[in-house]
Amino acid sequence: MPRQIISTEAAPQAIGTYSQAVRAGDTVYLSGQIPLVSQTMALVEESMEAQIRQVLSNLAAVAGAAGGSLSEVVKLIKLNVFLTDLTHFPLVNQVMAEFFSEPYPARAAVGVAALPKGAAVEMDAILVLGG
Repeated sequence: MPRQIISTEAAPQAIGTYSQAVRAGDTVYLSGQIPLVSQTMALVEESMEAQIRQVLSNLAAVAGAAGGSLSEVVKLIKLNVFLTDLTHFPLVNQVMAEFFSEPYPARAAVGVAALPKGAAVEMDAILVLGG
């Protein structure tokens, strides 16, 4: 199955040896996003809520570049959340409610020791198009 590399200037450029997303057939694998602002490549230094919102906005931009959308939850089949402080988990739920409606995608939340560039949150996703 041929694969297509997905890239958009509306989300931060990759900071390593990876692509923003890769599409194989109708499945799109979105790489992890941290709260970087695409225009400056600087971390959002505001509240944790603003950081979570930025991460979800970045994922939405990459999903859009692939021809999908986070608002089409039926097509987003998996979301992984990585937090350096799991006490922020309720805030993740609160902000996610602004980006998703029921039925919610499958999700995992994992506490980690550290994330790239000192970020406090990272998320990646798997998106199925055309469902």
